[in-house]
Amino acid sequence: MAKIKVKKIKSAINRTQRQKRTLEALGLKKIGQVVEHDNTPNILGMIKKVNHLVSVETK
Repeated sequence: MAKIKVKKIKSAINRTQRQKRTLEALGLKKIGQVVEHDNTPNILGMIKKVNHLVSVETK
């Protein structure tokens, strides 16, 4: 399965609790942190909810 890299580029301060929990579920805590996930519909939906806070790179 294809992999994607997700990088947190903006702070979660003044964001909704749902967005903060989505970032945590993706494994993102600090700005600049990069995590790698499988390209699944679940992960893509989570990324779509916080796309203004992260950048995505396909591998």
